[in-house]
Order: sequence, then structure tokens, then C-alpha cells
Amino acid sequence: MTRLFTPLTLRGTEIPNRIWLAPMCQYSCDAEDGMPGTWHLVHLGARAQGGFGLILTEASAVVPEGRISPQDAGIWNDDQAESWSAVTEFVHSQGSKIGMQLAHAGRKASTYSPFEGNPRGSVPESEGGWPTLGASAIAYPGYAEPAEMTKDDIAEVVEAFAAAAKRAIGAGFDVVELHAAHGYLLHSFLSPLSNQRSDEYGGDLAGRSRMLVETYQAVREAVGEQVPVFVRLSASEWLDGGFDIAEAVEVSRDLDARGVDLIDVSSGGNFPVKVPVGPGYQVPLSAAIHAEGVSTGTVGLITDPEQAETILASDQADAIFLARVALREPSWPQRAAHDLGVEPGPYPAQYTRGAW
Repeated sequence: MTRLFTPLTLRGTEIPNRIWLAPMCQYSCDAEDGMPGTWHLVHLGARAQGGFGLILTEASAVVPEGRISPQDAGIWNDDQAESWSAVTEFVHSQGSKIGMQLAHAGRKASTYSPFEGNPRGSVPESEGGWPTLGASAIAYPGYAEPAEMTKDDIAEVVEAFAAAAKRAIGAGFDVVELHAAHGYLLHSFLSPLSNQRSDEYGGDLAGRSRMLVETYQAVREAVGEQVPVFVRLSASEWLDGGFDIAEAVEVSRDLDARGVDLIDVSSGGNFPVKVPVGPGYQVPLSAAIHAEGVSTGTVGLITDPEQAETILASDQADAIFLARVALREPSWPQRAAHDLGVEPGPYPAQYTRGAW
């Protein structure tokens, strides 16, 4: 048995393998109401049919103002939760587990979706956009300047994360993940480049991580002790003076001690910067956190089954998140099982004639 196809149990939830679908924005709520629809069912369901052990949704906003674009999915009301339940039911029918990534885009909210032909930058209110919030009144380059959040704003968003997490579990999700990466709200608090507050939510790392810790604690209370909770971190901003791997290790140790079940390790996104992209380029970030005894998942140009197996076998991560390769190949886990000479999970009966 390979590590890639060994189940992983977190708080009693058994995930059948270590090949997990990374959160990927789809910008496909065309009614601009945050409601998932047929696209989300087919997109996520196809990867469950293809054998992914855990499916994570796109970043799903906990309040309307937390959407990256007007076309983003949400989980801020019960109607959205009911629509998501059709997705969770189908994913479970295929033997996979499913998690929801809970998000607030902060100063990177209210932007045009990145599809070809669209403008870039912030959507004006006259076109359906809205004012944004951030740790400080520092704009992401090319976007509108956010308002610095008050303490009341912070408390309201923390409460919204908790309420959204509770809705997600009610809709059948097995896992929730807090999005604290890629320059969105929780990340903008972590970074000294975007957080220049002078109150208890700024300054040293303890201050800058306070909102993330409070959000986790509120979510944990909302979902209970049996639900795995992940946190996605940008473990490097690839900028001098930014949130870096040393701080990411410290935050990860603290979150692990508080009961976070896995750190989903990514990087970048808080400022435009040239990232040294290459095969497995973020694996060393995961390895540094994993070396502290913290469970991690890694992501970033992992495309080959042997590559993925080697990462796990060398204790650089506990799970592999796949993104772009999963868009190209929804049944990547089934091919990986064939290439590694192991039995895959069960094929859908309708697809057995096409088995590798």
C-alpha cells in the first residue's frame, strides 16, 4: 500500500486517501446571489467520481461583502446551505468526503472575475460592487482602498465565520477550512505589510494573528469537537518584510496546540510579486511546518503520482492537494493508482469499462 492511498482519520472522520481537491474559485454564481448550482454539482461531483478522497469547495463567502467577485459562492444564508446539500449528498454517494472553505476576501473583495474579456480591478458600486474592509486602509495594488476594520467589524466577521461553519456542517460537509491565505482578509491581518494597526490586532505576531485565532476558536465552538477544522496559510509572501516561513511555523504551532487539525500550506497573494514557480515549489514550506509535528497538506504544481508519493513518503506533508491538474484530469486518482500498481477506490459502476 502506498502512502498516497492510505486513509487518514481526523477526529473520527476517515478520508479514504491522501489525494485531495484543492479549493478553486469558479466564479459561476451568475445570479450574483452566492447560490451554488448545477456547475458546482458537476464540477465537484466529477472529482468524487474520479476518486479524490476529499473534495474542498471554492472559497465560499461568510458574508456578501466577503466575496472576491459578485459571481462567488456563499454560505451566509440557509438557502445557500440547502443548495450545497445536494453537492454533499452526491459526493458522499461516491465514497468521498467533502469540506467547505470559508472565506472573506477583505481588501481583495468586489473585483471582476478573471475570465477573458473582463476588466481588471475593483467593481464599482454602480456595477454591483461594494466598499471593502481590511486590516488597515492599504489597498491591494490596482484595487480600491479598503476601510480599516473597527473592533466591532472584526467581531461581526468572526461571528459570521462561526455561523457559516455551523450552516456548512448542517448541509453535510465533513470538514471546514478557514481561508487565511492569498491576501484575503485573515491573511491581510497576518502580514506586517498590510496590517499596520496600533491596537491589539496589529503589531507583533501575537497581535497580527489574533483575528485568525479568534475566528478558529469561534468556529470550533460552532462545529463541536468531532469536526476537523483546517487553516489555509500563505507560508511565504515572497517579499522582504512580509509574513514568512518563520512566522508561518510559529502560527502553525500555535494553531495546532489549539486543536486545528491540518495546515493547508500555500503561498503568496498579498501583493503582486514574481513567485519562483516550479514543480512542487511550495513543498519545502509544508515540510518546514510538518517538521514541527504539525499535520500539513501541500499544493502547487504536483502533477505526477510518483512525485506525490515521494512527498508523502519523505514526511513533507500528510496529504496532497491537486488543483490545475485536477481540472485537466478529474480521474487523476484512478490513473495514479494504476501507475503506482495499487487498487484504486471503487469506480462508479457506469465507468468500469473505462478503468485503467
